[in-house]
Amino acid sequence: MITAVRALSNTPAAYARMMPSDLAERIAGEITLSEKPGKTLRKWREGFSISQQDLADHLHQRPSQVADLESGRRKAPSVATIRKLVDALIALDAARGGEIAQRYAPAEHHQAIYTIREFPVGVAGRTFVESIEGEVVGCEERLDRPLYGYTVIDSLKAIMTLTAQDYLKVYGWSSERALLFTGVEFGRSPMVAVRSHPMKPGMVVFHQPKRIDPLAIRLAEIEGIPLVTTQLPLETLLSHLAAI
Repeated sequence: MITAVRALSNTPAAYARMMPSDLAERIAGEITLSEKPGKTLRKWREGFSISQQDLADHLHQRPSQVADLESGRRKAPSVATIRKLVDALIALDAARGGEIAQRYAPAEHHQAIYTIREFPVGVAGRTFVESIEGEVVGCEERLDRPLYGYTVIDSLKAIMTLTAQDYLKVYGWSSERALLFTGVEFGRSPMVAVRSHPMKPGMVVFHQPKRIDPLAIRLAEIEGIPLVTTQLPLETLLSHLAAI
């Protein structure tokens, strides 16, 4: 299986340099191993901001064929089909300047980020909160929205080192993710940053805060973003996240 997945990353050198070698493997691996490969394909297609029409045109297919694959009306795609799909997504992104690949590539290696991960399929907010033994302190009514990944961020290092462009990269391929901030005292600064930026996460989690500033809760309510706290030790939290 590993050999088959690695084969999917054989892309023309002109745009292979724009993305980490493991990005194509990640896309292919998630589609191949997902219980719902069609939904996983759709997640990545939408993450690349590529329409069904554009993908179908690139593959010389009808849009209905892509739609049937994503909806599960067609059988799970073969390795050869997945290769074509992944190559198409990357090629279409490269034709637009490789913005998605460039945004995604460096995020995992930034000193302010402990870890970043994408989910093969959406995870309900309530399920995510239960997994980290969290407590909802704001905007609980939005917990049913699905999350498609998470990023664990060192709050102090983020303040000191994240540029505006770097901040975009904490979102990976989608903003519908949980941003987990460590080293938080009251939570005002992270929520002010979230409030001031046009991209909004699907959830904000504060790791072991001293207390929550009422303004942080108010900003979460205004933005419609569930605000959660967790008291798990950091290593335990990272372990629970990896198990989702």
